[in-house]
Amino acid sequence: MDLDAVRTFVAVVDTGQFQHAAADLSITQQAVSKRIAGLEKDLAVRLFTRTARGARLTIDGQAFLPHARELLRVAERAVASVLPGSRPLRVDVIASRSAASGLMRGFHRAHPEIELDVVMLFDVETAVAAIRSGAIDASFRAVAVPGRPLPEDIESVRVLDEPLQLLTGPAHALAGARTVTVAQLAGHRIWMPGIVPGTEWAAYYDDLVAEFGLTIEATGPNFGSDALLDTIADTPALATFMSEQTRLVWPADHGLRRIPVTDPTPVYPHSLLWHRDNPHPGLATLRAHLAATATSHDAAGTWAPGWVIPH
Repeated sequence: MDLDAVRTFVAVVDTGQFQHAAADLSITQQAVSKRIAGLEKDLAVRLFTRTARGARLTIDGQAFLPHARELLRVAERAVASVLPGSRPLRVDVIASRSAASGLMRGFHRAHPEIELDVVMLFDVETAVAAIRSGAIDASFRAVAVPGRPLPEDIESVRVLDEPLQLLTGPAHALAGARTVTVAQLAGHRIWMPGIVPGTEWAAYYDDLVAEFGLTIEATGPNFGSDALLDTIADTPALATFMSEQTRLVWPADHGLRRIPVTDPTPVYPHSLLWHRDNPHPGLATLRAHLAATATSHDAAGTWAPGWVIPH
């Protein structure tokens, strides 16, 4: 059904005359007559009878009028639903306890007027595909995978360098240290069952191993953070890396230690990715917020791989 014809029908009803409806719609009276005739043909009924005083609704016209008004209201709502800023800003944060999630909580506190829809996608390829299809507006990702550059229509900016910490149980050889150097980690088993081959975080840790000769093991199934914490607490030979802003809670009797790593401090470089043609005003506000709160990059005494997403 032609919505312009339906809109013209309602205008004739509201003004009472074809001529007045034409003026309101900024079209000719002939165009009004043509639209009404086409609508009557589609419906196979007469909608108006002409009188000396204007146009009067037939019985069929009276029956159609409330539905015509509802059609126009639905059309208006449909258009409004996709206007820039009228829908929630949809952002991928990878995991609910990650630094990216913390950045979005800070953004929400600063801009509660912007409606958010936070999702968690798995890897950078999935996130980039979702950005390009319009399924999400932006994604927080740490690094690009070597040999797989971002598409030209995807923009990125580095927003947070997050230090890594060593997490040990109470009986680990390094448990009593206030800080540990990267060199001191050589020879210690660092267990990280959440590393999935082919992901950007797997590429990051591969580069960390190659740079400093560390031993990182990803053996065994990943049963989640609770099982990881239980194992680290009970196994003196194992430690794990944990990002500084990762929010985890464990039983007090676990006796776990979070130990800063220094000389240099490995940092996980988080970046925001988005499509260069995305018009959502909330995205511009998010980028400005992150720019105002971003940490300094490549600070003295820190390490990040040389193939991070450019900024």
